[in-house]
Amino acid sequence: MQPNPEILKDIVTVKMPFGRFKGSLLCDLPVSYLEWFIRKDGFPKGKLGIQLETVYEIKLNGLEDIIWELKKRFA
Repeated sequence: MQPNPEILKDIVTVKMPFGRFKGSLLCDLPVSYLEWFIRKDGFPKGKLGIQLETVYEIKLNGLEDIIWELKKRFA
């Protein structure tokens, strides 16, 4: 399955709208915060949840180079 280019762009341009890391780019959220969502009730529903899950999967699998490349391209 191909990643959604819009979601990939969003993770380096959209800021967290609420919570402890409000105002931080989604791609800059620490893994521990993303894991907190999973332990609590899961990621939020909708587009934000997809964005957060994408960031989590990238970081979990050691693919942070993707984030750096996206930042260079879009940020």
